[in-house]
Amino acid sequence: MTDSDGAPSPAGSVAPEEGATGAAGDEPTRGTGRLGPPPWLALVFLLPALLFLGAYLVYPILFSVYRSLWDAAGTEFVGLDNYRRMFTDPATFVALRNNVVWIVVAPIVVTLAGLIFAVLTERIRWATAFKIIVFMPMAVSFLASGVIFRLVYEQDPESGLANAIITTVQDTVSPSAAYPDANPRSDAPLEEGPGGAYDVTDEAQPGERIQVPLVGVRADDLPESAENATEGPVAGQHEISGTVWLDFTRGGGGQEGVIDPEESGLPALEVQAVRDGEVVATAHTGADGTFVLPDLASEPHVVRLAADNFTEPYQGVTWLGPTLITPAIIGAYLWVWAGFAMVLIAAGLSAIPRESLEAARVDGATEWQVFRRVTVPLLSPVLLVVVVTLMIYVLKIFDLVLVIAPGSVQADANVLALQMWRVSFGGGNDQGMGSALAVFLLVLVVPAMIFQIRRFRRENQ
Repeated sequence: MTDSDGAPSPAGSVAPEEGATGAAGDEPTRGTGRLGPPPWLALVFLLPALLFLGAYLVYPILFSVYRSLWDAAGTEFVGLDNYRRMFTDPATFVALRNNVVWIVVAPIVVTLAGLIFAVLTERIRWATAFKIIVFMPMAVSFLASGVIFRLVYEQDPESGLANAIITTVQDTVSPSAAYPDANPRSDAPLEEGPGGAYDVTDEAQPGERIQVPLVGVRADDLPESAENATEGPVAGQHEISGTVWLDFTRGGGGQEGVIDPEESGLPALEVQAVRDGEVVATAHTGADGTFVLPDLASEPHVVRLAADNFTEPYQGVTWLGPTLITPAIIGAYLWVWAGFAMVLIAAGLSAIPRESLEAARVDGATEWQVFRRVTVPLLSPVLLVVVVTLMIYVLKIFDLVLVIAPGSVQADANVLALQMWRVSFGGGNDQGMGSALAVFLLVLVVPAMIFQIRRFRRENQ
């Protein structure tokens, strides 16, 4: 290649093309210099999403603000009166108090559970199966979860899983009464004693044999060891003997107050001999209902059927009562969301540099110290994301409270979202007040959302 004077150009140089810029800073002679499609084309592709957001997000928010300034029927402008009534309504304060409990307790408990599960999945076999089981409740709707836990929290241990477990443990540690429904006939020689016990009306002398009839025990509730009642052995000089039996003959017949051949003894009943208000001897009835009270002084004694024989069996915890209803619903929320927290935290754990953990172990740190001073600080961004996300969802909790809480205690378990629904559609028919509650709930949610968005932007920079 040669220059304009016919001299060769330097090797590798290329002559400038026509229309190219000359010296630095010169304007291009042609074209705009913009890369990519024009801006209006981007708006065309964004238009469906913008319309969707406008119809399903922006318009409902603006209309709720507008509707909150009108009365229940929407015919009279009342200004801020709905907000004034909202903050003077006791039900709103109960709902707000419960929302505070939810915000403080639920996100922390769920995050801790997710952290524990995530750490465990790194140390156990079949970790994938464990994750699937824990995450599975996320696939169940909140309505279905509420129905499940309404059954779990039933008071009757026969149908409520929680109380079935509790009563099983209780009966293992401290067996329940043998015959809670047993009682004497009105004409039986028994009278009510202290604490629900039954005393034989007349005092018994050592060497005497007595008979104690009871009714009120279903044949199906009799122990398998029960046998036909007998009169029992003859009492010794310093003994009182007798029989406690079910004074009822199947199919009718028999004589009241008399041991009939078809009547069953009541085994495992505690019988006491009482003298001057103190228990001096104790015995338990055998399979045929007989007992012997030994080593008695030569004085009359009161024969007592101990109160422990007739106490009502332990029925478990009143989960759906006004005291425990909110913690019970938080337990259901934990079951649903623990899998979500576990998955996010497990992803954060997998991103932690293993060199940092190994360096701490080499320096002599225990596993607990490694977890507390290395793992948790490195996981703090993920943990914060989980907590803030759960706080946003907790503020909007509605389904579980509506389904789990019975109508009698729903006011005690009330939250803002449920109060909004009850005021607007659940019988209140005051959509002005309901819209005010919706706006108030939005105001509470927005700060957490802004905080979350700013965090994401900082991480992406």
